[in-house]
Amino acid sequence: MTGQDVALVLLGVVALGGGVLCVTTRQIVHAALWLVVAFGGLAGSYLVLTAEFVAWVQVLIYVGAVVVLLLFGIMLTRAPIGRNDGLDSENRWVALVVAVATAALLVTTVVLGFGGAHKDVKPGGGSADALGSSVFRTWVLPFEVASVLLLAALVGAIVLSRTDIGAKDGD
Repeated sequence: MTGQDVALVLLGVVALGGGVLCVTTRQIVHAALWLVVAFGGLAGSYLVLTAEFVAWVQVLIYVGAVVVLLLFGIMLTRAPIGRNDGLDSENRWVALVVAVATAALLVTTVVLGFGGAHKDVKPGGGSADALGSSVFRTWVLPFEVASVLLLAALVGAIVLSRTDIGAKDGD
């Protein structure tokens, strides 16, 4: 194994650990912080794979914007921040079995489908020039659809957080 392989495996373990802790913690703010760890592990993996631009987009968009948006959503909806036993459905073991079965199915499918495949990584494949050219030539329509969807979600969050909308005089 090369140094890059070791770094990729370690970053994968960090991302996996952050993801597992994100979905198993009982405090939603801690879940958001563990999500930052998982996204950071993914960004590091992109750096190892010489996709520097994708790594910075991962940090700026997902770590910076999505987690902040999640925390703002928690604050705006006045969701309970601390431990709340009323939110636990006690289905952890069923969820664990389903998660392990799904993971086993996905790993088996990937190993059987791509087990012998090997691709040499060439520097520059994740550069801003190559990625920008691909996004704005080939993938412009899905890019714009995603931006409209995010805008609609933002407007919906604002409408849901406002208490004075729809209130009448005398209420």
